[in-house]
Amino acid sequence: MIRVLLADDHQIVRDGLRRILSAQADVEVADEAADGDRALALVRGQDYDVAVLDMSMPGLSGLDLVKRLKAEKPKLRILVLSMHGEQQYAARALKAGASGYLNKDSAAEQLLGALRKVAAGGVHVSEAAALELIAGRTEDGPPHARLSDREFEVFKQLAGGASPTEIAQRLHLSVKTVSTHKTRILEKLGLGGTAELVRYALEHKLL
Repeated sequence: MIRVLLADDHQIVRDGLRRILSAQADVEVADEAADGDRALALVRGQDYDVAVLDMSMPGLSGLDLVKRLKAEKPKLRILVLSMHGEQQYAARALKAGASGYLNKDSAAEQLLGALRKVAAGGVHVSEAAALELIAGRTEDGPPHARLSDREFEVFKQLAGGASPTEIAQRLHLSVKTVSTHKTRILEKLGLGGTAELVRYALEHKLL
């Protein structure tokens, strides 16, 4: 039996996932969480085989949440379910400790296969994301592959239109630290300002 923790801040998404998973004889949806902090608390107190995890939730979320969950339970397998395209997050999610990545658009068709593969010790990722993971380890990778995980989180927020103050609140950083990250991001990407950063994100399909 595969014990699953569902973590997504949208009730309708959790309901849909639970219906798909609960219909399987070898899967048990043991618990649900609507935010990252609750997911972390549950993982600390319970044992699950796989956490099906949304990347964008209130509280602790994203790559930081993946890393914290793996730190608490190294044997926990994590299947990331995200609205973000694989080009944006898959490689980083795997490097942070996830075992698989699914875009929500394809979740209904691929969820069960991905879940069983991850639970059995495998890795689920598309061929395109696997190629990006490899490219990110070489000098031939795109410039944004050289950003640190924190820089990439700030980059994503800036490209989405968030102000440094908003980003600081969301990521629990100081505004000064966010500004420092922004400066480094622009330098690493060879960009002149926020407008160019947004254009870069659009050109590389990171939004």
